Amino acid sequence: MTTSDLIRSRRSVRTFDGRPVSPDVLDSILRFGRDTENPFGLPVEWRILDEERDGLSSPVIVGSHAWIAGKIKAVPHAEEAFGYAFERILLHAWSLGIGSTWIAGTLDRPAFERAMELGPEEVMPCVSPLGYPADRMSIRETMMRKGIRADTRMDFEALFFDGSFDKPLTPKSAGLWRGPLELVRWAPSAVNKQPWRAVKCGETVHFYEKKGRGFSAADGWDIQKIDLGIALCHCAMGLEEKGYTPVITLDDPGLPAPPDTAYIASCTVKNQ
Repeated sequence: MTTSDLIRSRRSVRTFDGRPVSPDVLDSILRFGRDTENPFGLPVEWRILDEERDGLSSPVIVGSHAWIAGKIKAVPHAEEAFGYAFERILLHAWSLGIGSTWIAGTLDRPAFERAMELGPEEVMPCVSPLGYPADRMSIRETMMRKGIRADTRMDFEALFFDGSFDKPLTPKSAGLWRGPLELVRWAPSAVNKQPWRAVKCGETVHFYEKKGRGFSAADGWDIQKIDLGIALCHCAMGLEEKGYTPVITLDDPGLPAPPDTAYIASCTVKNQ
Protein backbone atom coordinates (compact mmCIF):
# COMPACT_ATOMS: atom_id res chain seq x y z
CA MET A 1 0.00 0.00 0.00
CA THR A 2 1.37 3.43 -0.93
CA THR A 3 1.53 6.27 1.57
CA SER A 4 -1.36 7.99 -0.18
CA ASP A 5 -3.45 4.82 -0.12
CA LEU A 6 -2.61 4.25 3.55
CA ILE A 7 -3.64 7.76 4.59
CA ARG A 8 -6.78 7.81 2.46
CA SER A 9 -7.93 4.37 3.60
CA ARG A 10 -7.43 4.83 7.33
CA ARG A 11 -10.42 5.79 9.44
CA SER A 12 -10.99 6.15 13.15
CA VAL A 13 -12.09 2.83 14.66
CA ARG A 14 -14.13 2.75 17.86
CA THR A 15 -15.76 -0.67 17.45
CA PHE A 16 -13.42 -3.69 17.54
CA ASP A 17 -14.16 -7.38 17.04
CA GLY A 18 -12.74 -8.43 20.42
CA ARG A 19 -9.78 -10.42 19.13
CA PRO A 20 -6.61 -9.63 21.08
CA VAL A 21 -3.66 -8.28 19.14
CA SER A 22 -0.66 -10.61 19.40
CA PRO A 23 2.29 -9.55 21.56
CA ASP A 24 4.54 -9.65 18.47
CA VAL A 25 2.37 -7.12 16.62
CA LEU A 26 2.09 -4.87 19.67
CA ASP A 27 5.84 -5.05 20.12
CA SER A 28 6.30 -4.09 16.46
CA ILE A 29 4.11 -1.02 16.94
CA LEU A 30 5.95 -0.04 20.11
CA ARG A 31 9.37 -0.45 18.49
CA PHE A 32 8.23 1.65 15.55
CA GLY A 33 7.10 4.33 17.99
CA ARG A 34 10.40 4.35 19.82
CA ASP A 35 12.21 4.81 16.49
CA THR A 36 9.88 7.61 15.34
CA GLU A 37 11.34 11.08 15.47
CA ASN A 38 9.57 14.42 15.22
CA PRO A 39 10.85 17.60 13.56
CA PHE A 40 10.86 19.48 16.87
CA GLY A 41 13.38 17.11 18.42
CA LEU A 42 11.27 16.46 21.52
CA PRO A 43 11.38 12.98 23.09
CA VAL A 44 8.10 11.12 23.59
CA GLU A 45 7.82 7.98 25.71
CA TRP A 46 5.37 5.42 24.31
CA ARG A 47 3.82 2.52 26.15
CA ILE A 48 1.46 -0.32 25.26
CA LEU A 49 -1.18 -0.61 27.98
CA ASP A 50 -3.50 -3.49 28.83
CA GLU A 51 -7.12 -2.60 29.42
CA GLU A 52 -7.78 -5.23 32.12
CA ARG A 53 -4.40 -5.11 33.86
CA ASP A 54 -4.29 -1.31 34.00
CA GLY A 55 -8.00 -0.75 34.67
CA LEU A 56 -8.57 1.37 31.57
CA SER A 57 -11.84 2.39 29.97
CA SER A 58 -13.51 4.74 27.54
CA PRO A 59 -17.28 4.99 27.03
CA VAL A 60 -16.90 5.34 23.25
CA ILE A 61 -14.77 2.22 22.67
CA VAL A 62 -16.11 -1.32 22.26
CA GLY A 63 -14.14 -4.58 22.03
CA SER A 64 -10.56 -3.41 22.58
CA HIS A 65 -7.95 -4.94 24.89
CA ALA A 66 -4.75 -2.99 24.17
CA TRP A 67 -4.02 0.71 24.13
CA ILE A 68 -1.08 2.88 23.16
CA ALA A 69 -0.29 6.13 24.96
CA GLY A 70 2.58 8.57 25.08
CA LYS A 71 3.88 11.19 27.48
CA ILE A 72 5.95 14.27 26.78
CA LYS A 73 7.28 17.19 28.78
CA ALA A 74 5.01 20.24 28.68
CA VAL A 75 7.34 22.51 26.70
CA PRO A 76 6.82 24.71 23.62
CA HIS A 77 5.80 22.69 20.53
CA ALA A 78 5.00 19.60 22.60
CA GLU A 79 1.55 19.40 21.02
CA GLU A 80 2.85 19.52 17.44
CA ALA A 81 5.64 17.04 18.21
CA PHE A 82 3.22 14.59 19.81
CA GLY A 83 0.70 14.85 16.97
CA TYR A 84 3.37 14.35 14.32
CA ALA A 85 4.84 11.25 15.95
CA PHE A 86 1.57 9.63 17.07
CA GLU A 87 0.09 9.89 13.57
CA ARG A 88 3.09 8.08 12.11
CA ILE A 89 2.63 5.32 14.68
CA LEU A 90 -1.11 4.93 14.07
CA LEU A 91 -0.58 4.82 10.31
CA HIS A 92 2.03 2.10 10.83
CA ALA A 93 -0.49 0.19 12.93
CA TRP A 94 -3.07 0.55 10.14
CA SER A 95 -0.56 -0.89 7.66
CA LEU A 96 -0.54 -4.00 9.90
CA GLY A 97 -4.34 -4.20 9.86
CA ILE A 98 -4.71 -2.66 13.34
CA GLY A 99 -7.37 -0.01 13.87
CA SER A 100 -7.09 2.98 16.19
CA THR A 101 -8.63 6.33 17.06
CA TRP A 102 -7.41 9.50 18.73
CA ILE A 103 -8.95 10.01 22.18
CA ALA A 104 -8.22 13.01 24.38
CA GLY A 105 -11.33 13.55 26.49
CA THR A 106 -13.71 10.58 26.55
CA LEU A 107 -11.59 8.32 28.75
CA ASP A 108 -10.82 7.56 32.37
CA ARG A 109 -7.87 9.94 32.29
CA PRO A 110 -6.67 9.35 35.90
CA ALA A 111 -6.39 5.60 35.19
CA PHE A 112 -4.41 6.18 32.01
CA GLU A 113 -2.13 8.71 33.67
CA ARG A 114 -1.43 6.27 36.51
CA ALA A 115 -0.58 3.55 34.00
CA MET A 116 1.75 5.96 32.22
CA GLU A 117 3.37 7.01 35.55
CA LEU A 118 2.95 10.63 34.53
CA GLY A 119 5.49 12.99 36.07
CA PRO A 120 4.70 16.50 37.39
CA GLU A 121 6.10 18.22 34.27
CA GLU A 122 4.71 15.70 31.78
CA VAL A 123 1.47 15.52 29.82
CA MET A 124 -0.33 12.66 28.15
CA PRO A 125 -2.15 14.44 25.29
CA CYS A 126 -3.97 11.52 23.68
CA VAL A 127 -4.32 7.76 23.72
CA SER A 128 -5.63 5.19 21.26
CA PRO A 129 -7.08 1.69 21.46
CA LEU A 130 -5.46 -0.92 19.23
CA GLY A 131 -7.42 -3.78 17.72
CA TYR A 132 -9.07 -5.38 14.72
CA PRO A 133 -12.01 -3.37 13.33
CA ALA A 134 -15.38 -5.05 13.73
CA ASP A 135 -17.39 -5.83 10.60
CA ARG A 136 -20.03 -3.33 11.69
CA MET A 137 -19.78 -0.12 13.68
CA SER A 138 -21.75 0.30 16.87
CA ILE A 139 -24.77 2.62 16.77
CA ARG A 140 -22.86 5.07 18.98
CA GLU A 141 -19.91 5.14 16.57
CA THR A 142 -22.17 5.56 13.55
CA MET A 143 -23.92 8.51 15.18
CA MET A 144 -20.63 10.09 16.26
CA ARG A 145 -19.23 9.92 12.74
CA LYS A 146 -22.44 11.32 11.30
CA GLY A 147 -22.45 14.16 13.83
CA ILE A 148 -18.98 15.40 12.88
CA ARG A 149 -19.30 14.52 9.17
CA ALA A 150 -16.22 12.35 9.54
CA ASP A 151 -16.06 11.35 5.88
CA THR A 152 -16.05 14.89 4.49
CA ARG A 153 -13.38 17.58 4.23
CA MET A 154 -13.23 21.27 3.35
CA ASP A 155 -12.33 22.21 -0.22
CA PHE A 156 -8.65 22.50 -1.19
CA GLU A 157 -9.04 26.21 -1.98
CA ALA A 158 -10.55 26.91 1.45
CA LEU A 159 -7.54 25.49 3.28
CA PHE A 160 -4.54 26.45 1.14
CA PHE A 161 -3.40 29.78 -0.27
CA ASP A 162 -0.99 31.12 -2.89
CA GLY A 163 1.44 33.76 -1.64
CA SER A 164 -1.01 35.33 0.80
CA PHE A 165 -4.30 34.59 2.53
CA ASP A 166 -6.03 36.72 -0.13
CA LYS A 167 -5.47 34.22 -2.96
CA PRO A 168 -6.70 30.62 -2.78
CA LEU A 169 -4.30 27.93 -4.02
CA THR A 170 -5.74 25.63 -6.66
CA PRO A 171 -4.65 22.00 -7.08
CA LYS A 172 -3.44 22.87 -10.60
CA SER A 173 -1.15 25.68 -9.40
CA ALA A 174 0.17 23.78 -6.36
CA GLY A 175 2.91 22.00 -8.33
CA LEU A 176 4.80 19.37 -6.36
CA TRP A 177 2.74 20.30 -3.29
CA ARG A 178 -0.56 19.13 -4.73
CA GLY A 179 -0.27 15.54 -3.49
CA PRO A 180 1.18 16.35 -0.04
CA LEU A 181 -1.42 19.06 0.59
CA GLU A 182 -4.22 16.76 -0.50
CA LEU A 183 -2.99 14.32 2.18
CA VAL A 184 -3.01 17.22 4.68
CA ARG A 185 -6.60 17.88 3.67
CA TRP A 186 -7.57 14.33 4.65
CA ALA A 187 -5.80 14.38 8.01
CA PRO A 188 -7.89 13.57 11.11
CA SER A 189 -8.64 16.34 13.59
CA ALA A 190 -10.57 16.89 16.80
CA VAL A 191 -14.29 16.79 15.91
CA ASN A 192 -13.20 17.17 12.27
CA LYS A 193 -12.55 20.91 12.63
CA GLN A 194 -9.63 20.85 10.14
CA PRO A 195 -7.87 23.79 11.82
CA TRP A 196 -4.88 23.85 9.45
CA ARG A 197 -4.33 26.60 6.90
CA ALA A 198 -1.28 26.81 4.66
CA VAL A 199 0.25 29.45 2.42
CA LYS A 200 2.55 28.43 -0.42
CA CYS A 201 5.29 31.01 -0.97
CA GLY A 202 7.57 29.86 -3.76
CA GLU A 203 8.57 26.33 -2.83
CA THR A 204 7.95 26.73 0.90
CA VAL A 205 4.61 26.10 2.57
CA HIS A 206 3.82 27.93 5.81
CA PHE A 207 1.34 26.25 8.15
CA TYR A 208 -1.06 28.13 10.41
CA GLU A 209 -3.64 27.22 13.04
CA LYS A 210 -7.17 28.54 12.61
CA LYS A 211 -8.10 28.70 16.27
CA GLY A 212 -11.51 27.39 17.35
CA ARG A 213 -13.35 28.06 20.57
CA GLY A 214 -12.98 25.61 23.42
CA PHE A 215 -9.73 23.96 22.30
CA SER A 216 -7.25 25.96 24.41
CA ALA A 217 -6.86 25.41 28.15
CA ALA A 218 -6.16 28.12 30.71
CA ASP A 219 -2.58 26.87 31.07
CA GLY A 220 -1.92 27.45 27.37
CA TRP A 221 -2.30 23.84 26.23
CA ASP A 222 -3.88 23.77 22.76
CA ILE A 223 -5.32 20.52 21.41
CA GLN A 224 -5.60 21.94 17.91
CA LYS A 225 -1.81 22.18 17.75
CA ILE A 226 -1.85 18.36 17.93
CA ASP A 227 -3.96 18.49 14.76
CA LEU A 228 -1.33 20.73 13.18
CA GLY A 229 1.30 18.14 14.06
CA ILE A 230 -0.79 15.54 12.24
CA ALA A 231 -1.07 17.85 9.24
CA LEU A 232 2.70 18.36 9.16
CA CYS A 233 3.15 14.59 9.35
CA HIS A 234 0.89 14.03 6.34
CA CYS A 235 2.69 16.74 4.38
CA ALA A 236 6.09 15.23 5.16
CA MET A 237 4.96 11.71 4.30
CA GLY A 238 3.49 12.97 1.03
CA LEU A 239 6.81 14.56 0.11
CA GLU A 240 8.71 11.41 1.06
CA GLU A 241 6.41 9.40 -1.19
CA LYS A 242 7.50 11.63 -4.09
CA GLY A 243 11.18 11.10 -3.27
CA TYR A 244 11.79 14.43 -1.52
CA THR A 245 13.32 15.03 1.89
CA PRO A 246 11.02 17.32 3.90
CA VAL A 247 12.54 20.05 6.05
CA ILE A 248 10.36 21.59 8.75
CA THR A 249 11.44 24.88 10.30
CA LEU A 250 10.06 27.59 12.57
CA ASP A 251 10.84 30.54 10.27
CA ASP A 252 7.75 32.73 10.54
CA PRO A 253 7.45 34.69 7.26
CA GLY A 254 5.43 37.42 8.96
CA LEU A 255 2.51 37.22 6.52
CA PRO A 256 -0.64 39.18 7.41
CA ALA A 257 -3.08 36.56 8.68
CA PRO A 258 -6.84 36.53 9.34
CA PRO A 259 -8.11 36.89 12.92
CA ASP A 260 -7.50 33.92 15.22
CA THR A 261 -4.97 32.47 12.77
CA ALA A 262 -1.47 31.81 14.16
CA TYR A 263 1.77 30.68 12.54
CA ILE A 264 2.94 27.15 13.46
CA ALA A 265 5.77 25.95 11.20
CA SER A 266 7.06 25.89 7.62
CA CYS A 267 7.85 23.01 5.29
CA THR A 268 10.23 22.91 2.34
CA VAL A 269 12.31 20.20 0.67
CA LYS A 270 15.97 19.41 0.22
CA ASN A 271 17.41 19.16 -3.28
CA GLN A 272 14.36 20.35 -5.16
